[in-house]
Amino acid sequence: MSQVRESGLLGGRVRLRQPATGYRAGMDAALLAAAVGVEVDEWVIEAGCGAGGALMQVAARCLGAHVVGLERDPLMADLARENAALNGMADRAEVVVGDVAAGFRALDLPPFDWAISNPPFFDDPGAMRAPGPGKRDAWMADDGLEAWTRFLLKAVREGGRIVVIHRADRLADLLALLGDKAGSFAIRPIHPFADQPAKRVLVQAIKTGKAPLRLLPPLVMHERGSETKHTLEAEAILRGEARLGW
Repeated sequence: MSQVRESGLLGGRVRLRQPATGYRAGMDAALLAAAVGVEVDEWVIEAGCGAGGALMQVAARCLGAHVVGLERDPLMADLARENAALNGMADRAEVVVGDVAAGFRALDLPPFDWAISNPPFFDDPGAMRAPGPGKRDAWMADDGLEAWTRFLLKAVREGGRIVVIHRADRLADLLALLGDKAGSFAIRPIHPFADQPAKRVLVQAIKTGKAPLRLLPPLVMHERGSETKHTLEAEAILRGEARLGW
């Protein structure tokens, strides 16, 4: 693996070691973790955990949670385990090597209370310029978005929650794919600025849920003309002082 660098998340509460080049967990991982409200002794699985950016933040935010990360790159899985130890979470954080495309049953694990993911944003190589080797696995879903939603649906118990962050223009696909076995959708748009369209969406679905879909107030990340990098709401979420409730 290339050189590894360490950064601080949640206002320094989480230390994360990641490759210095290639894909690095950032804003999307932080927002995904902020949208997960795990109760004591509930279990969470993250599909495609990488170095553990979202997984470590979930564990830090929800002190009674047990977290499991699935990662197909053995080197990244090793780094996620190192991060769990670095943050004193090795007793309730596990990382397993496996491929989403193989399905949840291949893991031989009981169903979880929560299944979360930041799936690769592209599944059509012709839709974008080819990413660099270090980013390809994180950006390109070889088996399509359907493989990821199918995994998440199988990974949770009835009444369990699925949370996904993805491109806003794939919202219809997410709803169609998850809607086969889940419902009670809640959608939170993520806007770069208040006067710009959403680029990301956070979607929560409940397995076998039947409640009407809810479109929640958006999160606006930046304010034009402000001297601060993020809006006050976004900064509080990124520092771990607030969460994105449903």
